[in-house]
Amino acid sequence: MNEKVILINQLKENTKMLIEATEYLMDTFIKVKASGKGEDFYEVVVPFANKVKKINEDWKVSAINWVVANKPEYLYAAQIQSASDHLEIISVSAFYPDTSKKRFMDAIKSVQYTLEVLLNQLSSIEKK
Repeated sequence: MNEKVILINQLKENTKMLIEATEYLMDTFIKVKASGKGEDFYEVVVPFANKVKKINEDWKVSAINWVVANKPEYLYAAQIQSASDHLEIISVSAFYPDTSKKRFMDAIKSVQYTLEVLLNQLSSIEKK
């Protein structure tokens, strides 16, 4: 396998992991909002946020490089940056009941949209 294919596969894998993370964050947010109880900061929030941060950092660099090099339709480097920034925020705020529902939902939908568009673009390369 050449290096380009390996990088694309890694980007796809990181994108899928971040999609799973957003699904977990959505479930967590709904559970925390309903119960009114936040999660333990050091036992739950920090380990999860650190895991997402590591994947997110790798993903952001790879995704921006790929978008700049390939210029896909409907996807821009600024969207990748924005999704990355939102992901960092929601990976912590999902665990607290005082988080604004509208703000959280807007951020997570934006992140999920960007991740899905990128994954679809990457998957369409394989079909060509």
